[in-house]
Amino acid sequence: MVVIPRNIFLPIALFLWSVGISQELPPIQNFSPADYSSESQNWAVSQSSQKLIYIANNKGLLEFDGARWTLYPSPNASILRSVKVVGSRIYTGCYMEFGFWEKDNVGILQYTSLSAKIKDQLSRDEEFWGILEFGDWIVFQSHNKIYSYNLSDDRVNTIDSETFVPKIFKVDRTIHFQKMGKGVFRIENGRDILVYDQEPLKTNEIINIFTSGRELLFLTRDDGFFRTNNGKLEKWNVPVDKLLSGISLYSGLQLNNGNFALGTISHGLIITDEYGNIIQQINQLNGLQNNTVLSLYEDLDRNIWLGLDVGISYINIGSPFRVYPDGKGLVGGVYASIIKDGRLYLGTNQGLFYKVLDTKEDFRFIEGTEGQVWSLSNIDDTLFVGHHTGTYQVIGNSARQISNVQGTWKVGSLENKQNLLLQGNYDGLYILEKVADTWRLRNKIDGFEHSARYFEVFDNQIFVNHEYKGVFKLEVKEDFSNVTSLNVDTDILGSNSGIIKYKGDLLYAYQKGVFKYDWNSNSFVRDSILSGLYKAKDYTSGKMLVDRKNGYLWTFSNTNIGYVTEGRLASTPTINQIPLTENIRNGIIGYESATALPENDHYLFGARSGYFTIDVQDFRENEIEVSIGSVQKAGKNRIETEKSLIDPTGEGKFNSEENSLEITYYVPDYSKYLKPQYQYRLEGIYPNWSDWSETASVSFENLPSGSYTFQVRAKMGERISDKMDSYSFKIARPWYLSNLFLALYIIGGILGSILIHSSYRRYYHSRQRKLIAENQREMELTKAQNEKEIIKLKNKQLQEEFKSKSNELAASTMSIIKKNELLTKVKEQLASSIEDKESVKPIIHVIDKNLNQNDDWELFKEAFNNADRKFLKKLKKAHPNLSPNDIRLCAYLRLNLSSKEIAPMFNISPRSVEIKRYRLRKKMNLEHDDNLVDYILKL
Repeated sequence: MVVIPRNIFLPIALFLWSVGISQELPPIQNFSPADYSSESQNWAVSQSSQKLIYIANNKGLLEFDGARWTLYPSPNASILRSVKVVGSRIYTGCYMEFGFWEKDNVGILQYTSLSAKIKDQLSRDEEFWGILEFGDWIVFQSHNKIYSYNLSDDRVNTIDSETFVPKIFKVDRTIHFQKMGKGVFRIENGRDILVYDQEPLKTNEIINIFTSGRELLFLTRDDGFFRTNNGKLEKWNVPVDKLLSGISLYSGLQLNNGNFALGTISHGLIITDEYGNIIQQINQLNGLQNNTVLSLYEDLDRNIWLGLDVGISYINIGSPFRVYPDGKGLVGGVYASIIKDGRLYLGTNQGLFYKVLDTKEDFRFIEGTEGQVWSLSNIDDTLFVGHHTGTYQVIGNSARQISNVQGTWKVGSLENKQNLLLQGNYDGLYILEKVADTWRLRNKIDGFEHSARYFEVFDNQIFVNHEYKGVFKLEVKEDFSNVTSLNVDTDILGSNSGIIKYKGDLLYAYQKGVFKYDWNSNSFVRDSILSGLYKAKDYTSGKMLVDRKNGYLWTFSNTNIGYVTEGRLASTPTINQIPLTENIRNGIIGYESATALPENDHYLFGARSGYFTIDVQDFRENEIEVSIGSVQKAGKNRIETEKSLIDPTGEGKFNSEENSLEITYYVPDYSKYLKPQYQYRLEGIYPNWSDWSETASVSFENLPSGSYTFQVRAKMGERISDKMDSYSFKIARPWYLSNLFLALYIIGGILGSILIHSSYRRYYHSRQRKLIAENQREMELTKAQNEKEIIKLKNKQLQEEFKSKSNELAASTMSIIKKNELLTKVKEQLASSIEDKESVKPIIHVIDKNLNQNDDWELFKEAFNNADRKFLKKLKKAHPNLSPNDIRLCAYLRLNLSSKEIAPMFNISPRSVEIKRYRLRKKMNLEHDDNLVDYILKL
């Protein structure tokens, strides 16, 4: 580059700053090296038919699809100097290398060298700075050679130059180039032919060559434009010459509309019309990130791309938006604007500013208005300013304070009261009065002490909206001295709400919609049509504005600016929306402003810093073409490589472990303010569309096996793309769910079921047997237990019977003993007391007979057998030689009766009983020491 002393550019820089800073600029989007992750310098720009942008960068080839940047390193790690898209190929040139890039089946650019076939023809240290398409030929230009490469047969023609060749140009059907010191040449039949050798085309570097009818127009680095006139070269004297005479150009481009874009070395971008009149100067002070423009390109949507010495920018030159950026903070945040007497006034947080319309001058401050301006009102051709310090009247470029009551929100007119005005302040309502053509504060309306930012007047009724307290309805005296009645509607209140009079109706707007006041019910009723201006979830501000020029009703939401116009075929209002989101328009929420400009349907909107304008009739949305950019295998442990990329145009087939995918998509639209939003669904698992989002990628993890179709669509503003892009794929079942294994599972299941059935059968049979055995054991135990219980009961019964029999036996024995004792006593008495023995002898005989008879024994024997049945049998078996009396004695002894008790039983004396016992021992062969009674008891 040519180095020029800095002091030469000082006056020009000051001029550019003073002119450029006051301009309203088209939207400018800047990308720093950090944004595209590469080096700073960008030498050339081109675009594909799919609208993808390609840029030659110091580090390699940059690709931009509107959503993301991709860097393809230079094939030999040198600086990429040139790029040109031709069909599906992207041709590039760098140090000692030129060739082309093409996308493979997964969307990755792969490089093919063309210069490798002619390595021996390359000059030492050649760099390729220019590429042109010319039929079947691709022309590559270095600073000392031109190579024409034939794509059909790989032939290469070369044109050598003994002097420096800056650039090549395609002019109509020929290729022109400049040889420094010799002039301008064109190529015919592979040979270079001198066309112009006049100054300055020999010594001043040509930036570009344009056509003007049959003539040529030359743009030089240092001397501006020259043109041919019937074969003669002459200076093209245009208004921009004065500016160009002191600066150096590096790039130049004629736009499709005939205007010229001129890239300078140190003064940014200059745009002129086709006659050389300056339209705009865009530099580092008012929008660009760098003042050195290395390359220029106009894309298919009329955007101008700038390859800068530091970064990349594009300008939406055809956008309906224009921005006054106020990068220096000259005016600040714009709260109100108005046009009066050919001047544009801005009320900001720093004061009141103005500029004359249709001039290049910047805004000027009106002295005495320092501080916050809340409103600007033109009432009966008088401009009033609502200010934090009071109320001002503006005349031209000066202001006079007419009220010093702090905090004037708004000044409004009163119906049929030409000499009175109503103003809302921080602490209530006040009346201004015109006396002898001078406005002054007359009085405060007593009875209302609330902030009155929004108010509307209907005869002697005043409606005041307070966002935290509701809508007040005041009735005042005819002279507006005090409030006669006050009612407040608290059913509708909300943050940033607002009221306005529109076509005779009172409207109220807050999050739930737009409401209209019903005079019959004295309440607000929701207006279904006007509520279509915004959705509840998009609500940010209820501020409403009516412009005096066209009568449009303006509203502001999070996603758009809405305005209402009259219906063309009916009285129903028409809802219109400009899809400009809150974060892009950078508005002051709750303090939005809109002003109609002199140009038809041009409007100015305030922002936190400066303002922007919109041509609402020129607002248009381009065709939306959404495309899937890449499909990549994903997963937490997967490394991103080219091997993980999948062809997005075919049908994908993945293994079961490859069930996580990342899909990217894009809309190649480069409008700064209209960002595309995307919506997707995955048929097969997620049939519903996702929420709209600006995120241009989505990841799916751990998808189950099956068939899927991914679909994506886009919208810009409120327009949804007519077409969508899709990608179908299948995820195979895991190996353990393959057909073979499923068959094995079925066979195994059948065999298993048989084995299980058999096992269960054996198990249940065994269990059944065990249960039967257990039941039998339980039954036997129960039976034994029952028998035991029965035996126990029987034993108890026997015991009871034995006890009873024993008792009977005892009773019987005692009865016999007592009877015998009695008879014995009677006999003894008879024998001793009666002298006549013969007379009692029969009685004694009867007694003896009774004592000796066996009837008592038989009775006793029966009772004894019942009580101790086995004893007598055992006794007879053990001692068969015993006599009946012996047995009888044994029975008595068994009862453990004494000899004295036994004697009456035998009707003998106790001594005789002892003898009987002795004899019984003998018969039983008992030893001397054996106890007879014990033996009998044990028997």
